[in-house]
Amino acid sequence: MTQPQPSITPNQEEPKFGFNPYAERLNGRAAMLGFVLTLLIEFITGQGVLSWLGLL
Repeated sequence: MTQPQPSITPNQEEPKFGFNPYAERLNGRAAMLGFVLTLLIEFITGQGVLSWLGLL
């Protein structure tokens, strides 16, 4: 005997945390922004980020 199939799919909002496309896209954009800012700091100051922060 076959089970009856639902006629519509519930409209559920995706979670904003965990491994989902929204979180991965946000993390990737933050990483790209950090990388570009690191390159800009090195270009403008003429020294690496660790030296600029006084850690080296």
